[in-house]
Amino acid sequence: MEVRYQKAIAGTRNMKQDILLKLAYFVLSFSLVAHALAQDKTTEVDKMFGWAKRSTAGCACAVAQNGKVLVSRAYGSADIERNVPITNQSVFDIGSTRKQFIAAAVLLLVEEKRLSLTEDIHKYLPELPAYGHRITIDHLLTHTSGIRDWTGILPLANGDPDALSLILRQRGLNFIPGEEWAYSNSGYVLLVEIVARTSAMSFADFVHKRLFAPLGMKSTTYVTDMTQVVPNRVLAYDRVGDLWKIDMYMGNDRGGGAILSTATDLLTWNDALLTKRLGGFVTSKLQEPAKLKNGRKLGYARGLFLETYRGIHEVAHSGGAAGYHSWLGSYPSQRLSIAVLCNSGSMEATQLARRIADQFLQGAGSREPEAGPPPTLTGDTLAEANGKTGVFFNERTGEQIRLAVDRGRFRVANGPGLVALTKNRFRRWGAFVQFMSQDAFEITFISPDEFELKSMEGKTNRYRRARPYAPTTEELKGFSGRYHSDELNAFFDISPGKESLVGRLNGKGPGLEVKPIDRDAFQLAGVIARFVRDKAGKVVALNYSNPLAKNIRFTRLTNANNR
Repeated sequence: MEVRYQKAIAGTRNMKQDILLKLAYFVLSFSLVAHALAQDKTTEVDKMFGWAKRSTAGCACAVAQNGKVLVSRAYGSADIERNVPITNQSVFDIGSTRKQFIAAAVLLLVEEKRLSLTEDIHKYLPELPAYGHRITIDHLLTHTSGIRDWTGILPLANGDPDALSLILRQRGLNFIPGEEWAYSNSGYVLLVEIVARTSAMSFADFVHKRLFAPLGMKSTTYVTDMTQVVPNRVLAYDRVGDLWKIDMYMGNDRGGGAILSTATDLLTWNDALLTKRLGGFVTSKLQEPAKLKNGRKLGYARGLFLETYRGIHEVAHSGGAAGYHSWLGSYPSQRLSIAVLCNSGSMEATQLARRIADQFLQGAGSREPEAGPPPTLTGDTLAEANGKTGVFFNERTGEQIRLAVDRGRFRVANGPGLVALTKNRFRRWGAFVQFMSQDAFEITFISPDEFELKSMEGKTNRYRRARPYAPTTEELKGFSGRYHSDELNAFFDISPGKESLVGRLNGKGPGLEVKPIDRDAFQLAGVIARFVRDKAGKVVALNYSNPLAKNIRFTRLTNANNR
C-alpha cells in the first residue's frame, strides 16, 4: 500500500514536471515568436525612414504596447556640420505637442481647488482688457476663447514685444467665447502664466516637480531660454535645394517656453495616461471632448485631439517649431503608443506615425481614402472647379474665404481640400488642418457667385463673391495716409500705386502691393485690409485680418498730403 502511494506521488510529481516543462516550452516559443514579429516590424519601420542618412536631418521614433517598448530607433543626423547622429537619447523641441502637459498642469491645480475651469480668467489675469464677454480657463484649454493667436500678430508688432505682453494688449476677439473653435496658441501662453501665478513657482519648476520627475521623464525639461545648453539636443534644419540650413527658434520668446524631450520619455507620458497614473480626474478631463455653447461635441479635448484612425479611437497631438516636427499619439483600446520626433520638415511626422501605426494596429479597418491629398481634377470637373474659385465674403461678418485650385486640387486657400458630393456641393477633405475647422463642414453653391457654408458649429452662413472693383487714381489717393494700431504699437503707411495700393509696415522694408478685391477691400495673399469710412464717406480706419486674427483696427492719423 505504501509502495503504491509513493509511486502515485512520484507519478503526480512527474506529471507536474511534465506540465511545467510544456508550459515553459510554450512560453519560450511564444516569446520567440513575439520577438520575431517585433523584429519584422522593426525592419518595416526602418524602411519608412530609409530617406534619412548620416548626411541629412532625420527622426527618432518609439513604439510601446502595454507599457513595453517594442521599437526605439533613430535615423539621420542631429548635427550635420559635425556629423553627430541622432540617437535614442536625442532631445527635440516638441512644439505644440507640449499643450497636453500645460493642460495637465492646469488640471492638477483644478483638482486641488486652486483653480476653477468655469471662473473668468480676469480673476487670475486682472490686467487683461475687458472683452465684453466672459472667458473661462476651460475656454483657453479647448481653443474656444476667441483670443487672437499671437503667432499671427507678432510679425506686425513694433518694438519686438514678447508673446504675453502682446496678448495682454489685444482688445478684440475673433469670436464670442464658447460659440466657435479656432486653434489659438495664445490661450496656452495665458495658461502657463496662470499656473505660475497660482503655484507661486515658475512653470518649469512646477511641471518638473509635479509631472516629469514623478513619472520618471528624466530627459524632459521645460525651457524658457532657448539659448541655454541642453545635453543631447539635436539641431533643426530646413532643406533649400541641395543645401541644409539651420532652422530653429533661438530667441527667448516661444510664447512662454518650450518642452524638450525624447521619444521614449514621451511614451512614458502616454503610458501614464493609459494607466491613469495622473489620477482619474486629470486623465479623464484631458481626454474629454470639448463642447460648444450649442452642445456640439468637438474632436478636441484639452491639449489633445480626439480622432478615429482606421476605425480605431486615436488620442494625439502634433507639433512644429521651425524645423522641428513631432507627433505623439495613442490608441487606448490597444494600449498602443507612438512617438515620432524629427528635426526637419523633409517628411511629416504625422504621416510617418500613421504609417507606423499601420504595422501595429490589430483589427483596424482599411486605410481611410482621405488620409492623403484630395483627388486631382481633370477635364470638365477641373473646369467646374476653376469657375468656383475666388474671394468670397461672409454677408453678416465680412469675413473672407478664398477658394482656389492648387495643382489640380480644389481647396480653401491655405486650408483643407474640398471633395465634390454633387456638382455644387462640397465637403472638407481629410484630417484636421490647423487654423480651420477640425470637424466636417460643407459648402453648397446657390449660384456661381454665392454659396452657403455649414460650419462645424452647425451654423449656416452665406458668402458672396467679391465684386470687381477698379478704383480710379483719385479714389486710390483717398486711402493714402498712416494708419496706427494701439494694440500692436504698429503702423501702416499706405500710398497709391498704378491700379492698387502700396503698404509699408512700421517704416521697414519695401512697400508691398495690395490689390483691390471689393469696394474698400484690398488683399495681399491671405491678408485682407478693409477700409472704414465715416458718415461723410471719408476713410478713417482700416481693419486688418489674416487667418489667425480678425479685424485689428488701424486708425488713420494723416494723409499723404500733410504727413
